[in-house]
Amino acid sequence: MLSAPATFDLSVQGPVLHVHAAGQWTIETVAQTNIAISNAYEGLAYESIQYHLDGVEELDTAGAYLLTRAMRVGDVIKPWKLVGGTPGQETLLTVAASAQLGDPPRVHRQWRDTLDRLGRATVRFGNEVVATMAFLGQFFAQFWGVLMSLLFIAFRKFGWLFNRKAERPTSRVRYKSVVSLMEQIGLDAAPIVAVLSFAIGAVIAYMGANLLGELGFSIFMVDLVGFAMLRELAVIITAILIAGRSASAFTAQIGAMKMRQEVDAMTVMGLDTFETLVVPRAMACLLVMPILTFIAMMSGIAGGLLVAWVTPVDISPVLFINRLREMVSIQHFWVGMVKAPFFAVVIAIIGCRQGLAVSGSVESLGTRVTTSVVQAIFAVIFIDALFAILFFQIGV
Repeated sequence: MLSAPATFDLSVQGPVLHVHAAGQWTIETVAQTNIAISNAYEGLAYESIQYHLDGVEELDTAGAYLLTRAMRVGDVIKPWKLVGGTPGQETLLTVAASAQLGDPPRVHRQWRDTLDRLGRATVRFGNEVVATMAFLGQFFAQFWGVLMSLLFIAFRKFGWLFNRKAERPTSRVRYKSVVSLMEQIGLDAAPIVAVLSFAIGAVIAYMGANLLGELGFSIFMVDLVGFAMLRELAVIITAILIAGRSASAFTAQIGAMKMRQEVDAMTVMGLDTFETLVVPRAMACLLVMPILTFIAMMSGIAGGLLVAWVTPVDISPVLFINRLREMVSIQHFWVGMVKAPFFAVVIAIIGCRQGLAVSGSVESLGTRVTTSVVQAIFAVIFIDALFAILFFQIGV
């Protein structure tokens, strides 16, 4: 069945424009009427509009928008009235009239807008810090419970060995998940950590050879490589790589589960979200971060050793290692290793929290992944600065 065409008739009686419409004013039929009614509105002088839609068989938002074009003359919106129409038609005309009205012009105030954005950003930052700290406290409470359960299970297993009739204790830790995550976080990331640390160590050695060689102190490049890699660079490089690689993966994995309502299903099934999703990832990070940091330290020193050997500085590997043992004490190694667990916990917490904060849309997932990486890197550098101040104050 063909749709009846949209017809109209315009007449001006005094200050009032009367618009008589008939037929079907829908998106399928108004395309042919668009130019004609727009041209008909031009050149008419009126102060208000009355719509007579008794003959309209069907009306949608496209037809209503076309009819209400008569309301807007320049920046002036004419008053209007519906005569003999239905409540549905009046609703559509009202919506179309609001669209014709448009948004009021925005007054740009440079200083006020700048301060407004700064204030909103400060509030968002404060909310993120509070939410992250609350999540961190909830995690430690849950993690402490898991550790206590492991200790309790150890005692029960010791008793079970002597009493096989007793019920065998079960653990709350999902060891398969922890091992799988350790492979993803640690084993898969070890090559890139080693290669990047090797390159950084080589760069530091080159810089030391050039700067110190001019003064005749080329041998001190060994001290520079040892101090830099053991105390700061190895653990920082590892933490930033894990933040960009694993924190984003945690957010994407948990966020995808949140979008598919798997997290809600786990809650309905009685599973603890922290115990199932957060604790295994934090434990995996805690276990592999020191190992990756050690690999980064050794790779960075190896890069410096190679540069010292093959460049005109000509420091043999034996001399390099002996100098390193004499001048770089073991405490610098532990200074770097102490930071690794703290970085691991922060990275895991931020990645998991941002994943659980995904609202359900793809846009939210992308935003949270970006936020988790930025926050994790920021937190790593901030905590490293706090450690530097602490070690300086205690003389380490």
